[in-house]
Amino acid sequence: MSIGYPCITIGVENTQQKTCRKRNATEEHLRTLIDHNLTALKNIIEFNAEHNIKLFRISSDIIPFASDKEVNTLNWSKEFSNQFEELGRLIKKHGIRVSMHPGQYTVINSPDEGVVSRAIADLNYHTLFLDSLGVDEASKLILHVGGVYGDKKAAVNRFVQTYHGLNERVKNRLVIENDDRSYSIEEVLSISERTGAPVVYDNLHSAIYTSDPDKSDTYWINKVKSTWEEKDGRQKTHYSQQQFNNRTGSHSKTIRIDEFMEYYNEVKNLNIDIMLEVKDKNLSAVKCILSTNENGTIKELEEEWSRYKYVVLERSQKIYQSIRLLLKDKNAYPVIQFYRLIEAAIDQIPSNNSALNAASHVWGYVKKEAKEKEKTKFKRLSEAVAKEESELKRLKNFLKQMMEKYDQHYVLESLYFEF
Repeated sequence: MSIGYPCITIGVENTQQKTCRKRNATEEHLRTLIDHNLTALKNIIEFNAEHNIKLFRISSDIIPFASDKEVNTLNWSKEFSNQFEELGRLIKKHGIRVSMHPGQYTVINSPDEGVVSRAIADLNYHTLFLDSLGVDEASKLILHVGGVYGDKKAAVNRFVQTYHGLNERVKNRLVIENDDRSYSIEEVLSISERTGAPVVYDNLHSAIYTSDPDKSDTYWINKVKSTWEEKDGRQKTHYSQQQFNNRTGSHSKTIRIDEFMEYYNEVKNLNIDIMLEVKDKNLSAVKCILSTNENGTIKELEEEWSRYKYVVLERSQKIYQSIRLLLKDKNAYPVIQFYRLIEAAIDQIPSNNSALNAASHVWGYVKKEAKEKEKTKFKRLSEAVAKEESELKRLKNFLKQMMEKYDQHYVLESLYFEF
């Protein structure tokens, strides 16, 4: 079993991708952006390898305007073939399974021929990208069935007809997923029978939209298994949690570990890969990987603590001390309790005093080197926070500038500036 996350890596330097507006999409600018984005992907793959993350979804935006031939006229797969080959070697070396997920406008069952034509162009782009990496057919493209358009039967027939007309290379990678408003897991399985496309089961979508709410996740995962062949790789499933006090279907900010472990204990023997769909991306992936590792070490938790500790201190001195005490036993591996405490802290809103306490600790990394003008500014911003919590963002922005100026990578690689 592999556990992974989609597209964006949080709190890791040099992994952010760039794009531009159409009016600025000159050939030269597009070349610069593509080069930057492929380098960022390399950094993401290396980060994932270091943290035993074997499943990753690549952002569709990695090649800006790739499916719009009027805007992006570059033969990018050829021009950047050396980088693609290097990325492919790295992915294979570390045994990472990659995928892509075309967006909500990639709809092949629309009654509008123009929409379908653009959707096919987008699927061809995604397929070319994965082909350029040299990865096998286990690296999938995930697609929703699409809209209903007032006549579900006709919409399904259009999907099936368009699917059969797709390039074979696209069909070899395409898998279809249930959604939370139009096509239930039962309906997607029926479409799979007519197309031969493997099915990805999404637990949250099924909890929201299904004709059989009594069926468990385990039931559907087992049911879907028959749609996967050996060439498709290990069966994939999507896992997410509902964000409290938000619209139905909103993904949670983080994976709540107790809830996840209940799910994991039900599915751990089913030989599946789990893609976490969650706002904090790699943070939850690492959390779930460490929490399911029966041979984990205290060193791994200490490394995690080095990233979280100022986030926790900013919110709760009490929880900060509890975690320090928890990690004192070097022969233990209290991973679940560790993340319970992290979650409890992150749920809290920083008070003026706790925020200033954490900021003072962070300032300590540069205060000896800082110039008098910088010391004065830190004092002024701190005094502003003491009076008004809304000033904290300005203080943290200043602290980040100071960490960058004085090369304090320990702090920059922590999560203090991400929360």
